[in-house]
Amino acid sequence: MNLDDAGAAILVTSNLDKIFNPKSVAIVGASDEEGSVGFALMKNFLESGFEGKIYPVNIRKTEILGLKAYQSVEQIPEPVDLAVIATPAKTVPDIVEQCGKAGIKGLVIISAGFKEVGPEGKALEEKILEIRQKYGLRIIGPNCLGIIRPSIKLNATFIDKMPKPGNIAFISQSGALGAAILDWALHENVGFSNFVSVGSMIDVDFGDLIDYFGTDPKTRSILMYIEGLTDAREFMSAARHFARTKPIIVVKAGKFSESAKAAASHTGSLTGEDDIYDAAFKRAGIVRVEEIADLFNCAEVLGLQPLPKGPNLAIVTNAGGPGVMATDALIARGGKLAKLSPQTIEILNSVLPSYWSRGNPVDILGDARAERYKAVLEACLRDDNVDGVLVIYTAQAVAEPVEIAKAVVEACRNEKYCNKTVLTSFMGHGAVEEANRILNESSVPTYSTPEQAVKTYLYMYQYKRNLELLYETPEELPVDVSPPRRPIMVAMRNAALENRELLTEAEAKKLLEYYDLPVVKTCVATTADEAIRLAAQVGYPVVLKILSPQIVHKTDAGGVALDLANEAEVREAFERIIRNAKAYNPDAEILGVTVQPMIKKRGYEVIIGAKKDPLFGPVILFGMGGIGVELFKDYSIGIPPLNQTLARRLMEETKVYQLLKGYRNLPPANMKLLEEILVRFSQMLVEFPQIKEVDINPLLIYDKDAYALDARIAVDKDLVFKKVEPHQHLVISPYPKKYETLWRLRDGRTVMLRPIKPEDEPLWLEMFQNFSEESIRFRFFQIIKDTPHEVRVRYCNIDYDREIAIVAELNEGDRRKILGVVRISLEPDRKSGEIAFIVADPWQGLGLGTKMVDYAIEIAADMGVEMLYAIMLKDNHRAIELTKKMGFKLYKQDEDTVKGVLNLKEEEACVERGNINKVQGALTVEKTQLAVQKQTEQQDENTDGVQALG
Repeated sequence: MNLDDAGAAILVTSNLDKIFNPKSVAIVGASDEEGSVGFALMKNFLESGFEGKIYPVNIRKTEILGLKAYQSVEQIPEPVDLAVIATPAKTVPDIVEQCGKAGIKGLVIISAGFKEVGPEGKALEEKILEIRQKYGLRIIGPNCLGIIRPSIKLNATFIDKMPKPGNIAFISQSGALGAAILDWALHENVGFSNFVSVGSMIDVDFGDLIDYFGTDPKTRSILMYIEGLTDAREFMSAARHFARTKPIIVVKAGKFSESAKAAASHTGSLTGEDDIYDAAFKRAGIVRVEEIADLFNCAEVLGLQPLPKGPNLAIVTNAGGPGVMATDALIARGGKLAKLSPQTIEILNSVLPSYWSRGNPVDILGDARAERYKAVLEACLRDDNVDGVLVIYTAQAVAEPVEIAKAVVEACRNEKYCNKTVLTSFMGHGAVEEANRILNESSVPTYSTPEQAVKTYLYMYQYKRNLELLYETPEELPVDVSPPRRPIMVAMRNAALENRELLTEAEAKKLLEYYDLPVVKTCVATTADEAIRLAAQVGYPVVLKILSPQIVHKTDAGGVALDLANEAEVREAFERIIRNAKAYNPDAEILGVTVQPMIKKRGYEVIIGAKKDPLFGPVILFGMGGIGVELFKDYSIGIPPLNQTLARRLMEETKVYQLLKGYRNLPPANMKLLEEILVRFSQMLVEFPQIKEVDINPLLIYDKDAYALDARIAVDKDLVFKKVEPHQHLVISPYPKKYETLWRLRDGRTVMLRPIKPEDEPLWLEMFQNFSEESIRFRFFQIIKDTPHEVRVRYCNIDYDREIAIVAELNEGDRRKILGVVRISLEPDRKSGEIAFIVADPWQGLGLGTKMVDYAIEIAADMGVEMLYAIMLKDNHRAIELTKKMGFKLYKQDEDTVKGVLNLKEEEACVERGNINKVQGALTVEKTQLAVQKQTEQQDENTDGVQALG
């Protein structure tokens, strides 16, 4: 297997090739009546030059536009790959059934009249889905525009526009918008590798299409218009997998729709639907843009220019006004004007008139010619404080735009600073047309306005930041806690039995304590005398707070009393709090007050919260805490599970993060502790889907320690008594701890077999450095001297829904080592996958190879995998022997490789039937088509020394 594959199998999406690369197409509902959808489809297929076979299907016609017509797809005498259906909705289920019987695996249903019209249409969709399941069909639509693949001249839409072939896959949830995009693309000469209108997405959705186009060599970037998702987990999995290699750029509609409904927490009211989509896109490495034009601008520039390392932009302009406009756009969108170094200022002093602006934007004045532009651009590119440069040109009497464009191109080609982003805005139309052509042909993007250029620059930086999340190796944190589940579930169930959604403050804090989250000691008093007794135990001064499930915001209700120093103050405060609470909400159930010590030490107040979203599952909120949390709205949102890198990024995206670094006389907050708290908090959400909302507000953080002063947890009453599959509430699969196990090597030492983690990159690199050239060749099919960080991260930071990699970790004292790795990379249907493994040379011959492969097969069966295959070099004799021993059947793959196949489903079926002869037959290696040279059966220690299954 090639190293660049990063252990992933060659992903195939079942039957989508029949849709996007068909050799034959049936058009059901074809017509020769002008103005009908069936006529438009036929006309497009014929006029586009599609080279496959076309079969019109119409129950009343024998010939349509010169082609023989069939009454049903079952009458077509040849195999058909794709059926395009454009008939009334009520007829579609029967047609889908006929397609299934005829062996047609790919369908595009253009017909409308399904769930968008009500329950009757929804019922039709459900019938179609039953038929799809029965025959293993893949369906795009219904209620869609269709698909276009220009490279094979396929236009399966009713729009008579065929864009030129290109490298952009465009996926639209709106048919009308898709039609407008096609028209725009023709005018702007933009090419597509694929165009898809997904419609109602009863089957094929965004995740499926990302999987397909992610492996399509003709697609360089994936652009999407999204109104809503149907399967967030599949979408996130596909996007995270391919965003590293192909830009995925999204416009998401509905940004300002209603979101903050009645909620039991600050977090619930703050986190709207669009915020959560934003967080999901960032986590997946997706660039989100505001407008359709931004999609194509980004798709173009991401393939032409290096990504900016930071937000610091230098602006070079020959007119002050456009420079100011660019600066406004930059600052408004969170960018920064680069602070030019003294050396750069000195250089600019020497090449510019004495009255130049002496700062950024660099106004090189209206008489600037090409030489001046080039000198200033080169000076800015040499400055380490500059991450990118925007060059603005406005028409001036003495300036020649063509020569200036050539000068910009020449400066960009200098190898010393060609790794920085350069964008241009040559303002105007006819006068700058030739200059823009020169810039575009030289891969220097140009925009009609400075604002559009600035927007694109910041989108590029956002993409860089998102990729960093996928590539950065997190630090190990001491956060592995395993709390007892039963006491937590008992507390939740007791609340549900009392018809309470909210845990009491004391219950909530106890739950947090189980996860080693720091809470201030809290007691409950139901009388003034009890409050006085508890205050003495806790130690004065104390804080009293109302305890009521119906009173969410205690301060608003007059339900908080601070800094109480004696018995009299406690008694008066208790009575006042109870009185205020009853006045605030007469129907509220008053459970008493909480008594806790008064923390006087000055610190920073933050909020940590969570909310369970119906689509994306639990999301985490971090931001400025205290009573002004909903006023200032300084927060960011993340999606669990979190690691150290993700926790730090969550903090960095808020304004309060700058405050936490130290403010006036306050020392910096303990950032490492805050990271640990966020990761532990995330672990709690991962393990308990019954949690609906959480507020820790405020969490008081100091330079050394932290305290949760108040905590609120709402539970999902419908779930607390139900059996819930682990982690099904998450959109990103967490670390599968259940696959950790201990095993003893032949020399007596014990290793832990466990799933790989992103934090393992340094250990993985050390293991790689212990490989011999032969081990590397057997594993990667080539000799590799080094592995860059980006590749190592792809091996260690995996999606556990798509692959499982088990490492053998040896822990001797303070030193940890990875001795070997076995990896199963699943195909998108999760039913089959490729197995590959390697043991570092010093650790071969200890039984580890056999054990790791055996354990990986056991895990695959647990995950529901039905078939495993291994690709091996034909001279990797020990790997071949090991696969034989494990029951793989061997076949000749090509001149250099052997393929081993293990049918786990067949084995399981045989075992269930109790047919021992069939079990033995399934496990016996048949005679293979490959003339493998017979070798003497080796002892286990020899086969265990195998370096790799490719």
